[in-house]
Amino acid sequence: MEYVYAALLLHKLDKEVNEANLTSVVKASGADVNEAQVKSLVAALADVNIDEAVKAAPVAVAAAAPAADAAADAPAKEEKKKEEPKNEEAAMEGLSSLFG
Repeated sequence: MEYVYAALLLHKLDKEVNEANLTSVVKASGADVNEAQVKSLVAALADVNIDEAVKAAPVAVAAAAPAADAAADAPAKEEKKKEEPKNEEAAMEGLSSLFG
């Protein structure tokens, strides 16, 4: 994933997405560089218009949803607390069924 991020960063900065630049960015991030992955990404992006690919990518709208649903989740958490006190033996029986 860091290779894709490096390619997007280079594109955003109007730098050429090539093996040398990708390697430099990945090394600067502190990650180990896998030359095969760098070569394959550069080859895969050779015929791709990154601007169009970014525009066509689905936008994560769900990021705003947790803030709106925070009030709705509070009662659900309280209900879970009420259900938690279970018999320890019943819990162990459930675990033992996993192992035959």
